[in-house]
Amino acid sequence: MSGLKVLAVDDVPPALNELCTLLREAPEVAEVAGAGDALSALRMIQSGRFDAVFLDVAMPGLDGLELASLLAKLTDPPVIVFVTAYEQHAVAAYGIGAVDYLLKPVRAERLADALARVLRVAPGGAADASDEAAAPLPDAMAALPVESAGRTRYVRRNEVHYVEAHGDYVRLYTHSGVHLVRMPISRLEEYWEAAGFVRVHRSFLVALGAVRELRSDSVGGLLAHTDLGDVPVSRRHARELRERLLQAARRGQLDRTGRP
Repeated sequence: MSGLKVLAVDDVPPALNELCTLLREAPEVAEVAGAGDALSALRMIQSGRFDAVFLDVAMPGLDGLELASLLAKLTDPPVIVFVTAYEQHAVAAYGIGAVDYLLKPVRAERLADALARVLRVAPGGAADASDEAAAPLPDAMAALPVESAGRTRYVRRNEVHYVEAHGDYVRLYTHSGVHLVRMPISRLEEYWEAAGFVRVHRSFLVALGAVRELRSDSVGGLLAHTDLGDVPVSRRHARELRERLLQAARRGQLDRTGRP
């Protein structure tokens, strides 16, 4: 790959010009185009190939999150990076599949980090398969922002004992209470799997370090017992959970997650 072809989208002309300038100065980028609204960007993407889209969130009409959702349905979608002044959209952005989330004003070093992530996942990217496997997903999910009564609280990953799917949301079970976050459980699983969270049921993830014991329920099913309650384990996931618990015990990793 000789360089990335990138589309920048922002409804504020000075912000769009600044972003395009930063992208043109980046050695990883070969070509930059700009769009002042989501519909114009969609037409450009439909008529031409882009490796990545650097996308503002708050735009009139079709906003950045809605545009990204549409792009995700394409057969060969571009890589998405969000660029915005509002950090509260981060969870939804990663839930859609963005590889990074840049806060304005964008610094050149953060842009370089984002472009490196784009290169790892873009078709024909510069990094080979072994580099991509070694590079972790951006750890923006070590703490999740939870909106409540006009306030934003950050729930740390190591406070969470288990996660339950609830439509397009997930419930995070912690000692401080149950917190609702808008994100599909499948997406959260991708980000938290490396941190010791295991899918044990279509609707549940559990932290290995939070499991105290495995129990049978009244009908012969399996339950993972935690301090905050029992988590159902489906038959298809039971063997994997037992193996993961055994491996964690051998490595001395059980109950070392900082949970109270």
